[in-house]
Amino acid sequence: MTDSLNRRDLLKQALVTGAGVAAAGALTPLPAIAESITAFAHPEFEPPRAAAARSMRGVPFAPRETVRFGIVGTGLRGRSVLSELLAIDGVRIVAVADIVPEKAARAVKMCTDAGMGAPATYTNGDLDFERLVARDDIDFVYTATPWAWHVPVMLAALRAGKHCGTECPAGTTMKDLWALVDASERAERHCLQLENCNYGYNEMLVNRMVHDGVFGEVQHGSAAYIHDLRRILFEDKDEGLWRRHWHTRIDGNLYPTHGLGPVAWYMDLNNGDRMTRLVSMSTAERGLSLHREATVPDRADPKWKERYVTGDLNTSLIQTAKGRTILLQHDVSNPRPYSRLNGVAGTKGVFEDYPPRIYVEGQAGGERFGPIDAWKASHEHPLWTNIGEMARKKGGHGGMDFVMAWRLVQCMREGLVPDFDVYDAASWSAPLPLSQMSVAADSAPMRFPDFTRGEWSKPRA
Repeated sequence: MTDSLNRRDLLKQALVTGAGVAAAGALTPLPAIAESITAFAHPEFEPPRAAAARSMRGVPFAPRETVRFGIVGTGLRGRSVLSELLAIDGVRIVAVADIVPEKAARAVKMCTDAGMGAPATYTNGDLDFERLVARDDIDFVYTATPWAWHVPVMLAALRAGKHCGTECPAGTTMKDLWALVDASERAERHCLQLENCNYGYNEMLVNRMVHDGVFGEVQHGSAAYIHDLRRILFEDKDEGLWRRHWHTRIDGNLYPTHGLGPVAWYMDLNNGDRMTRLVSMSTAERGLSLHREATVPDRADPKWKERYVTGDLNTSLIQTAKGRTILLQHDVSNPRPYSRLNGVAGTKGVFEDYPPRIYVEGQAGGERFGPIDAWKASHEHPLWTNIGEMARKKGGHGGMDFVMAWRLVQCMREGLVPDFDVYDAASWSAPLPLSQMSVAADSAPMRFPDFTRGEWSKPRA
């Protein structure tokens, strides 16, 4: 199935990148969603590994003194990560690509202002990134494009023999996720979802506590992306030009990885356990429709032609091979305080975030939550101990972005195995299409494919 994928197949699924293409207030149409309710039962749903391909589990980077980056997509998020990379030793930005020349020019200025030579620019249309990835002086291609372009950019990079990484989600259909796995294995190059939330202070602290046995045997995790994005979704610029359109096409969890990635680390998923099935349901859609009524008075505005189908709150339950459970939620359409839930429960205690609080059996104060501060001295992650001050000064999202970028560069410079791989990218993104299929099938359970092809039960390396 995946061997027959080509650029045309993938680009049919991609919407044209937003800024500079769509008219103000209008959205570039998305193609029909490729998934169907019966797709998961197809006999090739877990295609065998190609004979010449190699598993990428536990594969280290080749060490290098300088890591040379090409960046595709220099909008708000692309320039944010560029800022992190420019603050790290041993990094060179070789080239940038964007369909909006002015955005690429801003990225170039950031490089020269930082004392680095001006990177080459690729701004000649939607596919000019193909010339960027073909360069022989790039080690890693990073993409911060609209979601539908993540897969085309990374497949092009892998075909050109480059390691690559993306913002979330890695892909939006099972077909795309398998394409990334197969391409990474054929190229013997890493394809990573650069999940910044895995590097948050609390997430890395709790991960160490989990693996030191503080919570006993982990039984359950909770994860979410709860973030009021109504204003951003309705802007006539940046993400407002493309992200809202997904709410007209899919009823499910559109953004699973920020919450799921850290919980996957807590549970060692794809490293001794794996997700096996998902059940999902959605509330009615009301938030975006009500926001449109309140903020778009002109009924001639193209936004009034849109019909939103994504339920305001999507809730999924995931079970693992070991019988553990994960609660996964998504809500960007209502006035709620930001939360990724970020919880873990075991046989000896529980941690819940937003706000962070802990209960461990036998702690002072009885059966009630207490502060987590007392655990920081003994369980703070060494990355935060060593570079935390710099991360908080230079990094976005409380410093997690800098820690993520710094760690990627460290792995590449020192020839280490990356902290996650293409199988994590695929499985953490899979709840997007699986939740869509489950909701459409009256919350029927959907089977998680084993992207590792049986290797999840072995130690990663």
